[in-house]
Amino acid sequence: LSPDAIERRFRMDEAYERHERGELDAQGYFAHLRGLLELEGSDEEVGFGWNQMFVGLIEETVEALKRIGPNVRMCAFTNSNRAHERYWRSEYAGALEVFEHIFVSSTIRARKPEREAFEIITQSTGVRADRTLFFDDTPANVEGALAAGLRAVRVNGPDDVKAALREAGFA
Repeated sequence: LSPDAIERRFRMDEAYERHERGELDAQGYFAHLRGLLELEGSDEEVGFGWNQMFVGLIEETVEALKRIGPNVRMCAFTNSNRAHERYWRSEYAGALEVFEHIFVSSTIRARKPEREAFEIITQSTGVRADRTLFFDDTPANVEGALAAGLRAVRVNGPDDVKAALREAGFA
């Protein structure tokens, strides 16, 4: 499909959210995608296309995190499914090394912006919510983090990350 056709047809719907919570496996979600996008491909073909949404790293942000990494505990939290997780863990292994732990929605069975997801993370790390600095590019996820008591920053690009780290005294 063309990018325009995908954009017109694709929805982050209930099946998408269930897949990110680990409630719907790849086979079930890919069947849903075939119907939604009017595809005829096998699970392997749909899975290959599904992983093409990753466009690469933002090197400036990766370097900023590497610089502060030895000085603070850093964890990642991603709304992701197992198919995507296998891909990005392999593709971006070097960049992910800065994180003490990576929380994946399909593993913890809760996703951003749900309060429960943020509570699972703060309980798992043992870091109080008000001592946790959370970055995200989605307004709803930032609002969810704030509602759960975390300090949260909306990120539009690397400069937002660097500014927040400077303001917090990390860079």
